[in-house]
Amino acid sequence: MGLKIAVQMDPIEDIDIKGDSSFAIMLAAQNRGADIFCYHVDDLASQNGQVAAYGHWVSRGDDAAIKLRDEPGNHVSKGTLKREDLRQFDALFMRQDPPFDMAYITATHILDQIKDDVLIVNDPTEVRNAPEKIFVLKFEDLMPETLITRSVREIENFRAKHGDMIVKPLYGNGGAGVFMLKADDSNLTSLLELFFAQNREPLMVQPFLEDVKYGDKRIILIDGEISGAINRVPLNGQVRSNMHVGGKPEPVEITARDREICEALKPELKARGLIFVGIDVIGDYLTEINVTSPTGIREVEKFDAINIADTILNVVEEKIKNR
Repeated sequence: MGLKIAVQMDPIEDIDIKGDSSFAIMLAAQNRGADIFCYHVDDLASQNGQVAAYGHWVSRGDDAAIKLRDEPGNHVSKGTLKREDLRQFDALFMRQDPPFDMAYITATHILDQIKDDVLIVNDPTEVRNAPEKIFVLKFEDLMPETLITRSVREIENFRAKHGDMIVKPLYGNGGAGVFMLKADDSNLTSLLELFFAQNREPLMVQPFLEDVKYGDKRIILIDGEISGAINRVPLNGQVRSNMHVGGKPEPVEITARDREICEALKPELKARGLIFVGIDVIGDYLTEINVTSPTGIREVEKFDAINIADTILNVVEEKIKNR
């Protein structure tokens, strides 16, 4: 019998399946005979020890009308709205996009209640403890020099030392709000005022790496092992290579330095139960470790014919068997 899988994600009818890693995982699971239930995080609830959600079955072995299709614009036929106890599932994929805010953190606390009964990818405790731009600080020898602060003086001192620099929101995603500031840019103070007026979070500041013009490599790690990679090349005149903002995916080779970085990360990822991880590498430097909702599966499959979704499900099935 196939697995029963729940997926906590953004509305499935709105996704672009050509580049959606969650959809790739669900398609692979459907091909294995899995029953799949999708729900939005806003419909997650905890009451009297029960964790449940309103959502829709999107694949059911006992109902051929409910299914997923790899057809843009015609990719899902959902069942009717149902309330399901999430403890009934074998595995649950926490796949809603950031921002990593208090709502996101609250969802990890709710899912913590059922993780002894359901394999959750990725472990919600460790997702909470390993935000992408903070977790990476455990590996400072692999990174460019990095500053996290709200102090304008510290940021000004950092620019005086490094010149051109990248300024990033600490808990954003998809390249939103990322700026490159030149050493002589007079907008620094105004930009910081704008950031700090909008929220109380620090910023991440790094030197601008010239190698970004050759691309920002996304390497996908499954249970600590390299499963594939793509290069994301920024558009002309852009410093952001994220595919959400127009970065062009290209095939890429794994280098000796990439393997060195991945081997350094592997023990920590396995110890934390971080099964599906995407790391970002520019030149010789690790810049982020993405654990909330990594992407890139379908792009790797396009260029290298590697079915990473199947690799993920192989690991999930083995871990369920050994629980």
